This record gives sequence, C-alpha cells and structure tokens, in this order.
Amino acid sequence: MDLDAFRALEPWCWRAPSAHNTQPWRLRHGPDAIRIGWDPAHTLPAADPTGRDLRLSLGAFVETCLIVAADAGLRLEYAADHDERHRRVGWLRPAPDRYPTPFRTTDVWERRTDRGHLAGGVDQDTLAAVDAVARQAGGSVRTVPDAGRLGALLRAADRRLYADPPVVAELRRWLRLDPAHPDYRADGLTDRCLGLSRPAAAGLRVALAGYPALRPLGLPRLLAAAAGDPLAHGGTVLVLVAPEHLDEPGQVDFGRVLLRNWLVLHTAGLAAHPLSQLIDVPATRTALGALLDVAPQRLLHVARVGRPTRATPRSARRVVGARA
Repeated sequence: MDLDAFRALEPWCWRAPSAHNTQPWRLRHGPDAIRIGWDPAHTLPAADPTGRDLRLSLGAFVETCLIVAADAGLRLEYAADHDERHRRVGWLRPAPDRYPTPFRTTDVWERRTDRGHLAGGVDQDTLAAVDAVARQAGGSVRTVPDAGRLGALLRAADRRLYADPPVVAELRRWLRLDPAHPDYRADGLTDRCLGLSRPAAAGLRVALAGYPALRPLGLPRLLAAAAGDPLAHGGTVLVLVAPEHLDEPGQVDFGRVLLRNWLVLHTAGLAAHPLSQLIDVPATRTALGALLDVAPQRLLHVARVGRPTRATPRSARRVVGARA
C-alpha cells in the first residue's frame, strides 16, 4: 500500500539537486519494491567522466524520496544494490517504521541553489552541525583557509573547462538561456537561475554558438573572465570530504549526506552555490587538496554558502516521463 501511495509524492522528490539540473534519476515500480536507476541520456560523460556527480545526485534523490515518504506517513526504506551495467543504485521497499529524519517535504521544496550575492557566511554552530552529519558517515566538512588562492584556482578551472570542446558542448546542451527554449521549464540551467540579465544571456548564447571558430582566438579565457568571481559575492566556501577509499556505492551514500547537509543549511536560512569546477579539473583538485591537507580523491563537493539577499528563482523540474 505504501509503495502505491508513493506514486502521488514523486513530483516532490524531483526537487533533489543534480549537476546541470539534468535530473538523471528514474523510478520503476514493481510489485514489492521501486527500482531507483538513471537515464544515461541525462548524464554528463564529458564534464563528469568518473560519474561522481551522477552518484551524488542519485544519493540526494534517494534521501529526498525517504524524507518525502516519511513526512507523508509512509514506511519505506532504501536498500542499496548498486549495478553500473544495469544502471541501478538500489530499491525503495516497505519498512517496519518510517524513515527517521528531522526534515520535511517543505524543506525539500523550499531549498534553493543561489548563485547571487550571499550575506555573511556560515556560523560556527551551523558548521559544526554539517560537519557532524558528514562525520556520522566517516567524512567531514571543511572550510577553505586561503580565499585569495581559491580565487586563482577558480579562474584556472573555468579556463580549463571552457577550453574543452566536449565539456562546452554538454554545457550548451543543458543551458536554457531563452524562455522560448522547449525545455525551459523542465530541466537544465536557466538564465534566471544563473542570475543572468537578458543581454548577458543573449551574449552567452552568441559566444557559445560561435565556439568552434572562436575557441582558437581566446574565447575560453573570455568566457572564464565573463563568469566573474563568485567569491566576491560573499559566503563561506565549504568542502565535503569523504573517507578514504570511498567506492561507487559509497559515493551514492555521500549524496545522501550532501542532501542532509544542504537541508541543515537551508533550515539555518542559508543557501549554497556549487563550485564543482574546482574538483572537476585535476590540477585545481590537487591544489585544493593541498590547501586543505587532504588527499584530492577525497574531495567530493565544494560550495559557496551564505544567506541569500534576494528571492531565489526555483529551478525547473521534469516529472512527466519520470519512470523508465
């Protein structure tokens, strides 16, 4: 009965975060369990070649499903069953009790990514709270001690990614820079969520359309410069650090940790702006690991966190066609 009742709650679950807002998760209902898998057409093989961001997104979706189900009084649990070949991470199945969580569906709905100005940063109590969540799973949350060095790393990472044609092609595929785009209200990165004015969005569309011809003329450097310095917009930079030797199913589990951390920040009145480029580029990942005195392969997620100074647009979500 709880499995059947969960169908009506699935639109709420799609508020989980994902890289480029690709929403890769897919559900398939069976008689005794709900299969959680993913659609390869909604992954980022160029920007996320190891699948780290995919697995974090799937873990965040799992945690969101459990929170939404528990808030509705449904008794469901997650059983990990990771299978890359069959594109499956596990199952939702009936449980004796509701999933224990302090969060509600309203938290899932109201949580935002904010790429704009953030007032202040993360206070010590909130930092201790998110660190405690990570430590329960064997990880930790760290702040970056050298903001000046971090700015240089961000610029280097942006230049490197904009110089990579397959990565730029993926970005172009998921950008929604015009409300007339057919998927503007379904998925991807919209101009509003990126905080772009209409002229800036139009300029970016033109630049990316001419990328093949303009790349040899220095377009990657210009695009990186146009992206600006997110650190100048305030906030504290937090890094989610994994335990040593984390395997692929473990990355899914840490996606659940990441979602819980984001909800802790949300309930404290804070929002996060992911800075994944820092760990997507091997050279800047290594440099960031050195700054933190942490092995670079343990760096799972980086975000700028602070208090929003404006109403943050809600990113699009695709629900029709969610099952596969």
